[in-house]
Amino acid sequence: MGRVIIKNTTVLTLDSQDSFFYPGFVEIKNDRIWKVGQWSDDIDLDEKDGDTLIIDGRDRLVMPGMVDLHFHTSIAKGFNDDLPLWEYLDEVWYPAVRAVTPETAKVAALYSYIQAVKTGTTAVNDMYRHLPSLAAAAEQVGLRAVLSNDVALPEHRLDTVEDNVAAFQQVHGAADGRVKVWMGIEWLPLADMDLLKQVAQAKRELKTGLHLHLCESRSEIADCAKKLGGKRPVEAAYEAGLLGPDTVAAHCVHLSDEEIELLARTGTHVSINSGSNAKLGNGIARLQDLAAAGVNCGMGVDACECHNSFDMFEEMKITSYVQRGLHEDPALGRPSQMLRMATRNGAVALGIDAGTIEPGRKADLAILDLKKDMMFTPLLKAPLDARRKQLESHLVFGCNGTAVETVIVDGKIIVQDRKVLGVDEDQIREQMDSIFGEIVADMERKKMVRSKQ
Repeated sequence: MGRVIIKNTTVLTLDSQDSFFYPGFVEIKNDRIWKVGQWSDDIDLDEKDGDTLIIDGRDRLVMPGMVDLHFHTSIAKGFNDDLPLWEYLDEVWYPAVRAVTPETAKVAALYSYIQAVKTGTTAVNDMYRHLPSLAAAAEQVGLRAVLSNDVALPEHRLDTVEDNVAAFQQVHGAADGRVKVWMGIEWLPLADMDLLKQVAQAKRELKTGLHLHLCESRSEIADCAKKLGGKRPVEAAYEAGLLGPDTVAAHCVHLSDEEIELLARTGTHVSINSGSNAKLGNGIARLQDLAAAGVNCGMGVDACECHNSFDMFEEMKITSYVQRGLHEDPALGRPSQMLRMATRNGAVALGIDAGTIEPGRKADLAILDLKKDMMFTPLLKAPLDARRKQLESHLVFGCNGTAVETVIVDGKIIVQDRKVLGVDEDQIREQMDSIFGEIVADMERKKMVRSKQ
């Protein structure tokens, strides 16, 4: 599609000036936003150009696509949901991810990416396994994906530094540049300092980024102290050369003041994962202190096993609510901050030229139905600033991803009328049921073998 015009609509740009247009229009040429502005019946947009798709945006909202800054392809959603983090990892997550093959990983990624894009996410930072399979799934669905391996020590039977480097060489830059490969570290308790330094060296040599978990739980910090010479996770990551402006650290719940300062000084980005942290009983991140220190904070849903939903609208709501509840202050977690964390901040962290609706930016957009289930009712028509603030409130506190009608990535429509183009959703659903049934049966067989030993 060479040119797309969305006219007579509401445009929430989330740019630095809080530009807001109602009625407005967005013009896309190839993969970029060309024009954004006020719309009227007499504006000349050369709509009769034969290579132009016109979308009537009446009763619609155009906003930047979401960037899920900490994501794992899912295969075991809704299984043993009442376990704390370490027990869950040991009994569900690791057995499941060890069991996936390149073929089943692609099905799981297709399922996960379908769920993400249907709720308005246009880019994911996905740490998982079998990255070429994930890259193929991302290309088929059409979203952006930054992929990294589950690198850990060999005894944990996950991925190696060599696996991650091979994946970089094979699929970095695939899907017309929509797929990037970063280095990944599962988490520090499954590593030692030598492995951390190997990952840092590979990252430097490849000139790529890094995705890792830091300070997710109190038990993680205690385990690191035992295994890494008394060091806390952030300190160990810093000494190994892992922190910096091309690193995304997920969770960062249990931070000291010194660690916050270190993250800020190194320019490390943080993904806040409030839904996952709450569900697993791990605590609430120090978002206010991180933001005050100047740390760029985005957000992510984590694994669907840890949140049971890939819906970033839900993640915005949960993040705002837990911050207000923790600090007993309803002025915190403002909708404008949550929306920027879910879009612009994530794009900055991943080096994606998107996250706002401005001329020259990548055309990664979501179009929402403002009539959907009265989620956006009531809604003022004027004054414009009041309409914008009310829309932001509805988006964060009263909306969910089912309001998303159309998704555009790189100027191409990948979701239309709430359907992902080019993917058989029913087939993927059936395949996922079958795959997970086999994985659970395998888990039970291995449990029986261990119990007899």
